Amino acid sequence: MVWLNALIVVFLIVCAIAVERTKDLVSAVVILSAYTLMMSVLWLMLHTPDVALTEAAIGAGVTCILFLAVISRTERYE
Repeated sequence: MVWLNALIVVFLIVCAIAVERTKDLVSAVVILSAYTLMMSVLWLMLHTPDVALTEAAIGAGVTCILFLAVISRTERYE
């Protein structure tokens, strides 16, 4: 179980660094949604299913859809 905790922490750190370094907004939103989905798994491992469900629904679901909807309405420069 310790290796799983370490793997989750490493994944979260890699996601945070990847979001900071990416230049594309769509890629940043996708990485951010993966980050929040993994955070919901972490909350579930901490035996807080209410927080995990909220994090998955709002953090990974609704926020990702809203970000992508707003980005689709803007002009993208390459």
